[in-house]
Amino acid sequence: MSVNSIGSSSALMVRSLVDMRAQLDDLQRQLGTGKKSATYAGIGLNRGLTVGLRAQLSAIGGYGDTIGTVGTRISLAQISLGRMSNIGHGMKSTILNSAYDPDSNGQTTVSKTAQAELDELLGLLNGQVGDHYLFSGRSSGTSAVETTDHVLNGDGARAGLKQLITERNQADLGAGGLGRLDVTAPTATSVLIAEDAVSPFGFKLASVGSTLTNAVVTGPVGTPAAITVNLTAGNPSAGDSIKFQFTLPDGSSENVTLTATTASPPGANQFTIGGSAAATTTNLQAALTTAVGKLATSSLAAASALAASNDFFNIDGANPPQRVGGPPFDTATALIDGTASNTVSWYIGEAGSDPARSTVAGRIDQSLTVAYGVRANEEGIRWVVQNVAALAATTFLPSDPDAAARNSALNQRMMIALDVPPGIQKIQTIQAELAGAQTSLAAAKDRHQQFTSTLSDLLQSIEGIPLEQVGAQILALQTSLQASLQTTAMLYQTSLINYLR
Repeated sequence: MSVNSIGSSSALMVRSLVDMRAQLDDLQRQLGTGKKSATYAGIGLNRGLTVGLRAQLSAIGGYGDTIGTVGTRISLAQISLGRMSNIGHGMKSTILNSAYDPDSNGQTTVSKTAQAELDELLGLLNGQVGDHYLFSGRSSGTSAVETTDHVLNGDGARAGLKQLITERNQADLGAGGLGRLDVTAPTATSVLIAEDAVSPFGFKLASVGSTLTNAVVTGPVGTPAAITVNLTAGNPSAGDSIKFQFTLPDGSSENVTLTATTASPPGANQFTIGGSAAATTTNLQAALTTAVGKLATSSLAAASALAASNDFFNIDGANPPQRVGGPPFDTATALIDGTASNTVSWYIGEAGSDPARSTVAGRIDQSLTVAYGVRANEEGIRWVVQNVAALAATTFLPSDPDAAARNSALNQRMMIALDVPPGIQKIQTIQAELAGAQTSLAAAKDRHQQFTSTLSDLLQSIEGIPLEQVGAQILALQTSLQASLQTTAMLYQTSLINYLR
């Protein structure tokens, strides 16, 4: 063998060693990264597919972030709504278990509790996640409602609920204290009860029923409505009665039943049969005036507070708060729009007319969005707030002889209202709609997890390598490299003298 042949063999072995070392380095990189190649070129023909797979995985990751954010917001909104519903039920329990106990300021245990619960309700409605207010509709960057103090007591020149209740009470009671009714005697033997004007205030005559002998009863007829009781034919008999039914401003009904008696003085809700039809007419007029007056200072006053609270809270972008046109208020005939300068608007979030849920949405899939907006002025939420607020705003001074009856009338109405009558949206309805969005989130999250797993496996099959195989290749290459190094070392130690020997 020639020396040149030895040198050529040596160069080839060195080149082989360099290639083996490079291959070992690449295998070690693969073992460390789990990737087949550090470049797209090294992946092979499927390298174009990896771009699309990574884009899909990135999009799914983005949807996952949205699902997490939306899920947190809905969960906190659900917690708040659940507490609001519990406050309504809790106020019912407080009404049932609390005695009539006004303090020197006219506040009862019920009204004090209601004020504390109103404060919590408004606090819940101003709840937020980060900078996102949960109950402001599209105006998620601003708070939803005013403070409790502003809602009840107003803000400077802007009237609050207490002032609107006071004005409405005056308008409903009327100058004569009979709930905007006039009780007169057009003739010596007839009694007329009539509404004093066409207006939304006071009692409205609904019907009349009579068993009075010798009496002719007509009405309600006319505008304003009136009922006439004519005793021209003579006196009724003892035990005969007449029942008047009234509609009150909150939509409730009350009756006044008067019974003829020979007793003098008569008992409550009775009138004495006189010596003549004219005398009996006078007694009937007096009894009717007294009964209507008592009903006005009790049930009518309670209904008036509820009506005022509804006018104050039932607002949106097209419907501002309503208040009595005045002063004077006791002869007012219409409600007017409250303005931003004279009346507090309790809800200060976005107040559009479209469905509240559509005001906020999150895309959780390529072709799927969930709507989860909530407005504090939605009927189900507002209903609880306005009734609790009416309790908080109403006082009963111990010096007022009609206060206990008014408190009883208000509590009776509140027990019905806080049960949420048919036709009124319930908070549970809002919760159910949000629960539907939560179901969509959960389904999308599960679907994304499955997609992510499948796509990741496919991407791994293209870009990845089996670690066990790489490990075995490294061991085999290390053995081969070691043997080659030893052989090359021996070759480089060979000289011409050693070779000739």
